[in-house]
Amino acid sequence: MKTKMRVIGALAALSVAVAGGYFWGRHGASAASGPPAASKSAAHEVLYWYDPMQPDKHFARPGPSPFMASMQLVPKYAGGDADEAGVRVSARVEQNLGMRTALVKRGVLRRELRVPGVLAWDRRRSVAVSARADGVLTRLFVRAPFDHVRAGQPLAQIVAPEWSSAAAEYRALAGARSSDARGLRAAARQRLRALGLSADEIRSLGDDPDGAITLRAPVSGVVSALAVREGERVGGGTTLMRIDDLARLWLDAAIPQSQVAGIRAGTPVMIEVSAQPGRLFAGRTEALLPEVDARTRTETARIAVDNPDGSLAPGMFASVRLAITSATPYPLVPDEALISTGVDNRVILDLGGGRLEPRAVRVGASAGGYTEVLAGLEGGERVVTSGQFLIDSEANLGGALQRLAPAP
Repeated sequence: MKTKMRVIGALAALSVAVAGGYFWGRHGASAASGPPAASKSAAHEVLYWYDPMQPDKHFARPGPSPFMASMQLVPKYAGGDADEAGVRVSARVEQNLGMRTALVKRGVLRRELRVPGVLAWDRRRSVAVSARADGVLTRLFVRAPFDHVRAGQPLAQIVAPEWSSAAAEYRALAGARSSDARGLRAAARQRLRALGLSADEIRSLGDDPDGAITLRAPVSGVVSALAVREGERVGGGTTLMRIDDLARLWLDAAIPQSQVAGIRAGTPVMIEVSAQPGRLFAGRTEALLPEVDARTRTETARIAVDNPDGSLAPGMFASVRLAITSATPYPLVPDEALISTGVDNRVILDLGGGRLEPRAVRVGASAGGYTEVLAGLEGGERVVTSGQFLIDSEANLGGALQRLAPAP
């Protein structure tokens, strides 16, 4: 009992100090200076009970709060013009406090995220050049990695026994006049096609007396990998080289797991590299890869970057800025309107006529001075953005005094 009386005394003293320092009063009578809440029930019907810390949750019967067992639920009376958890202030007090309010609007949150990234080849535009049959690489036209090649340019010549017999048959029937001979030549051509030769390679069969097949570049680009040397024997399916397109690259950006919300295909990106100070490169997100790095807890965003002048190179580090827009509109409140207790978040609603009420909210992402409210507000409310901490303290202190006061 002594401990309880000390708590009541301390809370009462703090209530008087707050009220005297900022010239405001509680709506209705407080536990320290007026009649107990029970006297009010004689004049008004109880509509429901609630916890002032969670005023949007209503209960049909009195008792301990389900959110904090040491606190009792507070009654809400019919005809009341403000919740017991709220306070009433005069216009003079509002002016002395410099109290400001803001209208809560629904909208989508736009934020900018800065993360590191690494440039790489666009593997969707990568082409492998393979032998396609057992043979000997008699000539190699591309001598070093990262040589530039054009589509149709000769890359290598291969002598392959499997190809040679079909090529000899095809060449022998070149001057055929009869329909049967032309049919045999067509069949030989189909055999060459089945062996993997392109139409251009078949047309070049007569260029070399040894029956070597010339492999040509299927696309223009850079020979990013060269796996063979001239004179080597190669097996069917062996990759000789890989051609990549430098005109467009991939950028792999590491996104923290907590920041991936809102990033999707098409999210615009701006890129900076130290090799080109002051220059920005535009890109777009192709996909957010469905894997999280176990060490860094980051998810990779794959970004396509146009590189028409070749100033970017695979392996470069880049600073990435992603412009993220939320997919769903939510009520947006100014950051300064939020009161965070470390356990939950609240705002102070301006109900008009000097009436103010704390409201518990569940918040989402923040950007540009605003925070999404996922639950607790609908939009259209007016929240206090200056002085709300003092108002919230006064409201909660009054509610605490009422809950700790002895029952009549």
